[in-house]
Amino acid sequence: MAELLAMLVPVLAFGVAWGVTRACCRPGAWLYFLDQPNERSLHVTPTPRTGGVGVMAGLLAGWALVALAGLGSLPLAAALTGAGGLALVGLADDRFGLSARLRLLAQLLVAGAYLALLGPAGGGLEWLALGLGLVWMGNLYNFMDGSDGLAGGMALFGFAAFAVAAALAGQAGLALVCTGVAAAAAGFLVFNFHPARIFMGDVGSVPLGFLAGALGLAGRESGAWPLWFPLLVFAPFILDATVTLLRRALRGERIWQAHRTHYYQRLVQMGLGHRRTALLAYALMAGTGGAGVLALPLGFSLQCIIITMCVSLHLALGYRIDSAWRRHQTEAPTP
Repeated sequence: MAELLAMLVPVLAFGVAWGVTRACCRPGAWLYFLDQPNERSLHVTPTPRTGGVGVMAGLLAGWALVALAGLGSLPLAAALTGAGGLALVGLADDRFGLSARLRLLAQLLVAGAYLALLGPAGGGLEWLALGLGLVWMGNLYNFMDGSDGLAGGMALFGFAAFAVAAALAGQAGLALVCTGVAAAAAGFLVFNFHPARIFMGDVGSVPLGFLAGALGLAGRESGAWPLWFPLLVFAPFILDATVTLLRRALRGERIWQAHRTHYYQRLVQMGLGHRRTALLAYALMAGTGGAGVLALPLGFSLQCIIITMCVSLHLALGYRIDSAWRRHQTEAPTP
């Protein structure tokens, strides 16, 4: 019975996410909140932004089967509970608009509560670093949710890599939860791939970023993988958001203000478009996730080589995009 329930996790997660997301696309629905184009947007048409409700519904449905199969654990339950709390905050923000301070306070509380329940090894400084890392993961995922299919694709490939690594490590519960998240993201992507009928919104992006960090830590504590693994798997998002933030800070810009200077935003603006940008990102996501899984059983030296190669590839792509962007700005006609 437990094995049957486990096999149904991705099916249920995908089906629930697909159905709820489809319902959120309908004008007049209770969850039909429109995202109005602004200075950060790459879209020009008002579009509903509650697709994350479908993702959350799907992954929580999958979790219910994992729990029924007796494969749940306190770290997994805590991670999903924290994500659910952040989803409610995100939904309120999408509907009514909350202050940045209130959202940050909620993220800090959730991160702190999760670490207290997980009880990772290390002293106060490590706990502080991990807590700030969880908050940053949620926010950077939100920053990267600005192009059709991008955030949903990162969830699909990233959590699928988690699932494979957890299964290889014999962590069945963790593997099934990650499978459920990936399947829920796939159900959402049906409606989010270009041309998107719905966006993820804060209700989905912040919880997914938190889950990437929280489940990454849960895997480390259970012995499924070292800490570098989740960082490498989600490197396409982590490096883009972090490098962009640091560059804006060094230029003295207000880093909390909306902008369109992420690498993926520049690709879209230079004419690559949402679809081809997403496909390029998918190749990068699949490559880093696959490289991470392949590196896990190898020795330390080979792991360092693989990690260095992946990071170097990302930085080289960033350099090429920067160069192309400068040419694009120079060649752009003067209005």
